[in-house]
Amino acid sequence: MPRRRILTDRQRAALFDLPTDDASMLRHYTLADDDLEIIHARRRSHNRFGFALQLCALRYPGRLLAPGEVIPLPVTRFLAAQLGTRPDDLAGYAAREETRHEHLAILRDIYGYKMFTGRGARDLRAWLEGAAETARSNEDLARRFVEQCRA
Repeated sequence: MPRRRILTDRQRAALFDLPTDDASMLRHYTLADDDLEIIHARRRSHNRFGFALQLCALRYPGRLLAPGEVIPLPVTRFLAAQLGTRPDDLAGYAAREETRHEHLAILRDIYGYKMFTGRGARDLRAWLEGAAETARSNEDLARRFVEQCRA
């Protein structure tokens, strides 16, 4: 049985697409010196680029990148300028599936990101049950849930 969709494509995009406007990229995707130090520890330019992109996507909008996901050109240009690489350097990222998993493990270890399991998942489920009672729409509930996860 197919999953029921509670958000339209437009609503889903508003919550989960990578930002492409200058103000949002400056706010969410500007890398600090300590970020750059960690990123530059990767051996190849495409792995540095992919690692930085995974970090940025985890920070905002707060999700993992899907394998084969097309990254908007403004995002690749913005990150490439900070990393001293070319936007097309991303093309070779994660030729090995293990690379993506290794990078996620490193990001979780260094930055403290957690998987959506265990107590955290139970706490969010309890929060969600309470919030559902006051939600005005599916979109309102989804937006508030994403904000709660980001917090």
